[in-house]
Amino acid sequence: MKHWTNRMSQSTTLQVGGMSCASCAGRVERAVCALPGVEAANVNLAMKTLRADLGDGTDAAAVAEAVAKAGYEVETADTRLKVEGISCASCVGRVEKALKAYPGVTGAEVNLATGSAVVHHYAGAVTPSELAQVVTKAGYAATPESSGAPDTGAARREEEIEELRKALWLSVDLTAPVFVLAMGAHFVPGIRSLIEDTIGMQVSWMIQFVFTTVLLMGPGRRFLSHGFPMLFRGAPDMNSLVALGASAAWAYSTVATFAPGLLPEGAAAVYFEAAAVICTLILLGRMLEAKAKGRAGEAIARLVGLQPDTARVIRQGQTIDLPIAELRTGDVIELRPGERVAADGEVVEGRSWIDRSMLTGEPEPVEAGPGDEVIGGTVNGAGALSFRVTRLGEDATLARIIRMVSDAQGGKLPIQALVDKVTMWFVPAVMTVAALTVLIWLIFGPSPALSHALVAGVSVLIIACPCAMGLATPTSIMVGTGRGAELGLLFRKGEALQRLEGAQVIAFDKTGTLTEGHPRLTDLELAEGFGHADVLGAVAAVEAKSEHPVARALLAAAEEEGIEPAPVEEFTVTAGHGVAGIVGGRKVVVGAARLMAKEGIELGALAGAAAGLAEDGKTPLFAAIDGRIAAAIAVADPIKAGAKETIAALHRLGLKTAMVTGDNKATAAHIGTALGIDTVVAEVLPEGKVAAVEELMRDHGATAFVGDGINDAPALATADTGIAIGTGTDVAIETADLVLMSGDPAGVVQAVELSRRTMRNIRQNLGWAFGYNIALIPVAAGILAPFGGPMLSPMLAAGAMAASSVLVVTNALRLRKAGPWQSA
Repeated sequence: MKHWTNRMSQSTTLQVGGMSCASCAGRVERAVCALPGVEAANVNLAMKTLRADLGDGTDAAAVAEAVAKAGYEVETADTRLKVEGISCASCVGRVEKALKAYPGVTGAEVNLATGSAVVHHYAGAVTPSELAQVVTKAGYAATPESSGAPDTGAARREEEIEELRKALWLSVDLTAPVFVLAMGAHFVPGIRSLIEDTIGMQVSWMIQFVFTTVLLMGPGRRFLSHGFPMLFRGAPDMNSLVALGASAAWAYSTVATFAPGLLPEGAAAVYFEAAAVICTLILLGRMLEAKAKGRAGEAIARLVGLQPDTARVIRQGQTIDLPIAELRTGDVIELRPGERVAADGEVVEGRSWIDRSMLTGEPEPVEAGPGDEVIGGTVNGAGALSFRVTRLGEDATLARIIRMVSDAQGGKLPIQALVDKVTMWFVPAVMTVAALTVLIWLIFGPSPALSHALVAGVSVLIIACPCAMGLATPTSIMVGTGRGAELGLLFRKGEALQRLEGAQVIAFDKTGTLTEGHPRLTDLELAEGFGHADVLGAVAAVEAKSEHPVARALLAAAEEEGIEPAPVEEFTVTAGHGVAGIVGGRKVVVGAARLMAKEGIELGALAGAAAGLAEDGKTPLFAAIDGRIAAAIAVADPIKAGAKETIAALHRLGLKTAMVTGDNKATAAHIGTALGIDTVVAEVLPEGKVAAVEELMRDHGATAFVGDGINDAPALATADTGIAIGTGTDVAIETADLVLMSGDPAGVVQAVELSRRTMRNIRQNLGWAFGYNIALIPVAAGILAPFGGPMLSPMLAAGAMAASSVLVVTNALRLRKAGPWQSA
């Protein structure tokens, strides 16, 4: 929040993290006061805020840097704005430039396709209304977007389409008589003679003047009212080009109609039809573009539509229907067969199958019973359930998915930087080319030179609109990330689309990524004199006291066989070795070979059996009862179904694969060989995974890392593209650039294919947008005329310009049908 204290200074308030005591506050104040230009600094420890009075020579960024050097951090935030009136890439650049120049703003991205802006700023330094005002002063109406799930803009878009439709039909009605009077003779012989013999050409011109003037003041007024103010600000945009072109044609024709003596002899001709048709064709293009952009953003609209409007809630013993907005955490909801789940929750009663395809992209339903999680937006099967609400609002899974998709759609790819640089100067350059075109035709053109100059200049202005350039990248991102969400691929950052396309190697964590992540008992080799149920029961009894994943696998095996663990006395744990306890008066020891050696227990023939199990990629353990070896036990984490096919598919795509794991080398090598992985790095801690990823990046280039656990988060953050398994931890998911909601590693293949398809689509769009202008601007300027070629009519220029934008958006819409791709 800024408070202007005088003409030379301002006050800014920032949120500061990490302060815990008065000495922290004092340290921050001293660091900020030491900056030149800071008149005063005051920390409110309770509110965690810093207020600084800034003079010339310093700003919020300098204050933030000083706070960071003092060991604290100025918190950042994002504000979303809906922006109206942006119609081309130069508008985007202008809004971004205005926002980035505002004190406290650290960055901004404007999305032409969605008509939205995301502003990154220091928390507390600016308010949403201030940022909206910045955009409004730049010439574009803006309003802050409400919190919660992003507005899909469906209602606003329908309103825009309807408004454009009405304007278009009125424009067509007004253009039709002008076109018939001016161009009818080109299609129907005798029209010109009929006009001359009846009303006369002068009256014909006056009629054209009336209809064209009404059109420009009515449906075409949107171009004039926005284009000329932007031109006078020194920041011309697409509307400025249209306004200049149409106005020039109208003004010249008006002079020729009412004051022909002011023009050189032979130059008195009218081009009212050019001005009218220009407006009509561009309105048509905008309406088609608006419809296409609406289809491009359907992914979020479909996601928002997944949540039901009401839920059947049990309160005070009664069942009542309540709007979703009135639900509270802890409410118990009744779910009937075929209904959508209203919120995230935990099943308390009943059993059914839940269709989670909207979340994972997988068609297979998942069974849900007491204690299992259900996700809002999924569909219940044939059973009835009751579940307790656990997450609502922005914390709900569906809301988080919508936010992820929205963030990705609003993001900018690195390739967009080139487009931004070009388009910032494009419109002024076009106006310069148009002026030079007019000048050259006036000097060197044949008689009537002024008419030729007008036609060429107007054609250049109209044909060079940078709409297609501005839509080329964001529209493809919208459709690509939306299609990804339908396939269970959540791109949390749009730029991950481009980075993943350039990946040379895909590195995987093992446990929970390539394997199920849940160890299972695979073998129980008994020593002579011991029974299967007796040994498994004793082992399960001791392991019941342990929290180790292996212990859970042994307990699960006992439960499957109906063996109830007996009570345990004198339970002990030897870290890295195993466990021991008294079960039914017998001492039971379970652990690695080194624990048996420590206890003085001979392994006998089971030593060889354990070695064979290890060679098969299993983890061998031993059980001893009353000092005698009783069994060799093997636990293994099964490879996920489809993992091998995934690795093979990545190889077919020309990618190298790696596995980075903390598991032992023998097990890792076995799994790596079984899957056909190129490089295996084993027995590494989390920091070791980071080092392994960095080495892969040095050796092979761009690297993507796929993981699911907390220990994978550093590697996910280090890799060029971090890919989290959606069934993994929240820490991994929040660190990653891309989330595979299904937990299936085959999603990596889908993501790579989608990334490549989207980037190819973007390059096609950019190639068309730039190529169209490079090829047709010289033609519009009349470069072919001296060689007997045609002069490009302003009407054709308007049609070509409108068609270019529609073509770009239509090409992007092809991504809606992309995938799924087969990994087998």
